[in-house]
Amino acid sequence: MSDQAARPPGQEPGNKSVAAVVVAAGKGLRVGGDLPKQYRRVGGRAVLTRTLAALAQSPRITRIQPVIAPDAQDFYRECLADLEQTHREKLAEPVPGGATRQQSVAAGLEGLARSGAPDLVLVHDAARPFVDEALIARAVAAGSEHGASVPGIAVSDTIKLVEEIAPGIGRVHETPARENLRAVQTPQSFRFGLLLDAHRRAVAEGRDGFTDDGALAEWAGLPVVVFEGDARNRKITQAADLIEADRAFSGRAFSEPAAAISDDTMTTYVTRLGTGFDVHAFTEGDHVWLGGVKIPANRGVLAHSDGDVALHALTDALLGAIADGDIGTHFPPSDEKWRGAASDQFLAHACELVRARGGKIDHLDITVLAEAPRIGQHREAIRARIAEIAGVPLSSVSIKATTTEKLGFVGRAEGLAAQAAATVRLPEVCAELETEAETNERRS
Repeated sequence: MSDQAARPPGQEPGNKSVAAVVVAAGKGLRVGGDLPKQYRRVGGRAVLTRTLAALAQSPRITRIQPVIAPDAQDFYRECLADLEQTHREKLAEPVPGGATRQQSVAAGLEGLARSGAPDLVLVHDAARPFVDEALIARAVAAGSEHGASVPGIAVSDTIKLVEEIAPGIGRVHETPARENLRAVQTPQSFRFGLLLDAHRRAVAEGRDGFTDDGALAEWAGLPVVVFEGDARNRKITQAADLIEADRAFSGRAFSEPAAAISDDTMTTYVTRLGTGFDVHAFTEGDHVWLGGVKIPANRGVLAHSDGDVALHALTDALLGAIADGDIGTHFPPSDEKWRGAASDQFLAHACELVRARGGKIDHLDITVLAEAPRIGQHREAIRARIAEIAGVPLSSVSIKATTTEKLGFVGRAEGLAAQAAATVRLPEVCAELETEAETNERRS
């Protein structure tokens, strides 16, 4: 019988005990909605449930220390309900995470130290549910031999080191050779005492913000090796990743690249309609902003930002379509940072939130209510500017104007207003998950 075959579960060469810290304390909202990604369901089970199950079924791992957000106890209990009893038996009581990933890992390590330090620890992202036994075995072997190790896969894209010189624009400083680059994953494997000491030293020296434990180990002077990762061990970060994971765990094709997930032939979309309204009073001035275009006028508008009622209404319409608050939630008027701010950044942010969910913007429709200024001669410029900000075809933007027949504050020329409607499509998986999040919120 081989040495490995004779070895008891959870014991590696030299009878090393192996535990895992699962980092699940992040907000994980880039996928969209209010429910953190680790609690979203893929193939009928939460991402965290699948990650815990993948680790717990490994005979090499005897203990798992989950790290969760302090307010996520209910979500976590639901995850446990979907785990087999034999898997739950390996789980320690969850410990609350910190404000950063580094703080959360440290909390998990201290939890393990209190309950009996293992020889080896694997640190794994909750949002990587595709980890398998072969990768775990490589992690354990590398950590046992070298003390500090991370899984990595070869980089196929050309990578540029840049310095941002303007929003969305970077100046290239260097193009590293691809053969020397690796995209790093988890589980990362360490001798427990080495990693715990490194974390405690970082706390003592006020160092925070390391985004992975390999980097923290490097800072602490530990030699770190890279072992073979797995391209299938993907991290769920964006809405498209959720869709892809749902396909995989539902037994559907897992071979399509993430970029193809947005193709209409592969994804079922749900249409959402959002509406918005904004109003501003006139004040002294010589221009108003409408739809991102500066229009000469005999008065200005009273506003915290630039007072662009068209873009404000449109921003609210998009936020309404994805059920993500309103413009005041994202850009509070109490924050001096937004005083005098150009409203194009508000609209651009709302559009980015739609796309982060894997969504598409189909149509944007605005009606301006004002006695003055007249927008007829500016209509096409406004349409073009909105299309540019939103990244949609000109044919997807409509702008109209009307008076109120001398009625109300608009009719008395005391101010102007705008109402808007936005039609978007969201991937069906994301729409279902947002509904699930709303249900959980009502339960709480």
